[in-house]
Amino acid sequence: MKQLVIDKQRFPSPNPLVRLYLITYYSGKLKVKGLLAEPVKAGVYDGFLYLRGGIKNVGMVRPARIAQFACEGFIVFAPFYRGNRGGEGNEDFAGADRYDAFSAFELLKAHPFVQKDRIHIFGFSRGGVMALHTGLHFREATSLVTWSGVSDVALTYMERKDMRRMMKRVIGGSPETNRAAYEYRTPLRLLAELNIPVLIIHGEQDQHVSIEHARIVEKHLKSLKKKVDTWYFDSFTHFFPPQCNRKLVQDVCAWMKDQ
Repeated sequence: MKQLVIDKQRFPSPNPLVRLYLITYYSGKLKVKGLLAEPVKAGVYDGFLYLRGGIKNVGMVRPARIAQFACEGFIVFAPFYRGNRGGEGNEDFAGADRYDAFSAFELLKAHPFVQKDRIHIFGFSRGGVMALHTGLHFREATSLVTWSGVSDVALTYMERKDMRRMMKRVIGGSPETNRAAYEYRTPLRLLAELNIPVLIIHGEQDQHVSIEHARIVEKHLKSLKKKVDTWYFDSFTHFFPPQCNRKLVQDVCAWMKDQ
């Protein structure tokens, strides 16, 4: 197998208990970038693939966020996705850029201090659909969490009028004019093949990614008799209050370790 990591450079860490590295790695033939967080304390840890939301600079990986998860006892890798921060290629909203997540999963598997059979997948917002694709691709993953996550790309197009111009440009048309491109990006029809525990977290007042995205996945998984837990919050929007967010990070990590 080709060596995935091309370059590894220390990156300023917001937490003295966590080391951060800027990683350049291969996704197919492209050189793309991401951020790696490792606990300073020596040991073997579960892997944690963090799949960001947004596109381009919107929703970019935050060092403090992935350090939060690393502090809970994980080695965390968060791809920036192709075309960002000096990486080659162009994002296409859960199209070919899903392979950046797939290569990132392989990178964690190859990490010398990651327990190879204990790698979790986490997706926030647009990262939710990336997480589902990655969980379908890697049957050996330990668990999957989608937090305020997209599940249906066509539904996002319908709900987010402010994103339609970008989605037409990046994806190549609308759901009406290019149905196949939206179906390719939406993993719902494949969920029968997903055989790992799933946790869905969502605020019911979310105006960025509606609660319907969460309920669609929940309904599909339950109809297929899959293992799924849901944590819905009736007063929260897309972004949870800081104090609750910190507590939820701990709860999510505890849930992952129980799987």
